[in-house]
Amino acid sequence: MRVCHVSPHLPPDQAANALLPAELAAWSHAQGHQVTLVAHEPAQGQAAVPLPSGQVWRLPRKPRATGLVRAFRLDTLKQARVISAALDQAAQGAELLHLHSNGLIIEVAAAWAARKRIPFVLTLYGTEIWHYKRRWPIDPFTRAYRSASAVTFYSRKLMERATELGLTREDLVVVYPTIAPTFAPQTSGTRAEWRAALGIPEPQVVLNVKRLHELAGQRYLIEAFARATEGRNDVRLVICGTGALKETLEAQARASGAGDRITFAGLVANDEVARYAAVADVFVLPSLLEALPTVAVEALASGTPVISADHPGGVELHEVFADDVQVVAKKDAPALAQALRARLQSPRRVSATTLELVTRHFGRAAVHEAYDAVYRMALR
Repeated sequence: MRVCHVSPHLPPDQAANALLPAELAAWSHAQGHQVTLVAHEPAQGQAAVPLPSGQVWRLPRKPRATGLVRAFRLDTLKQARVISAALDQAAQGAELLHLHSNGLIIEVAAAWAARKRIPFVLTLYGTEIWHYKRRWPIDPFTRAYRSASAVTFYSRKLMERATELGLTREDLVVVYPTIAPTFAPQTSGTRAEWRAALGIPEPQVVLNVKRLHELAGQRYLIEAFARATEGRNDVRLVICGTGALKETLEAQARASGAGDRITFAGLVANDEVARYAAVADVFVLPSLLEALPTVAVEALASGTPVISADHPGGVELHEVFADDVQVVAKKDAPALAQALRARLQSPRRVSATTLELVTRHFGRAAVHEAYDAVYRMALR
């Protein structure tokens, strides 16, 4: 079978809709299928990297338009032609397209597949549904959603929200993201060695991995960390990620009184994130909105308990993993500080049940089997 993946992102971008297409491309390639991928150039300031599986078409991102170009959407029409021309090459002879997330590249790919009468799977990650608003008279995203051979969702609550919005149809499936095997529990000795290698002198570590953005809620984490560790010098907060709020958050950290125990690690490669996840004593995700936070499951797979805000993804993870995922109210720094203080006072690793559930729902074998069934559904 020949499969073409289309996504706004691919590695080195760290977005969920970059990592899953690369993972599925590697899986399909290992099964003997022909794989191609179409995506934009990286969005996070790094150079494009070759992927080990499949040929990649990298497209320039649409420049910011002004004046008449913007008013008449001439830039959009031009970009649509670029995407369509790339698909003429990348998806030539494809039996199936797998479209990831939303945006112009997905809308054009869906229309292209419909013209060519090629079935396609649409995978939704969160933003497409949380911010869904139908555009009249023609809504390309809704049309893509309706015409897909199957639609998969990153979480159960995301699918439930879609149906609440009237996006009902057959062949809706929840498939959780896959977690790389590099995220695994380590011995106390290995954790101590890795802490030292990462330059962390403190014996306890609080971790957050997320883009530095208002929706990620790091300002509540910094306030909570300063409250929870006041008078202590044995705990370090590490925040992995980059974004527009970097200088603002760094200034807040300095003003909090805990700035010398807060590390902004920047954009970190996934293998290094796995080390941070393993050495952490607690992973904190204060985001205002999440569908299914892969980074939190990666922490659990590494043996690290999670404290999450009560966004849909956090609530769903608590329902799956019980006490190993504690939920507090979003934007409530005092409540987050209380939960963090308690966790640091009685540190522990996750239960054996949690590790088994990670394998059952998020292991590569489980996710690959689920997508194999979805592909067969789309091709029937």
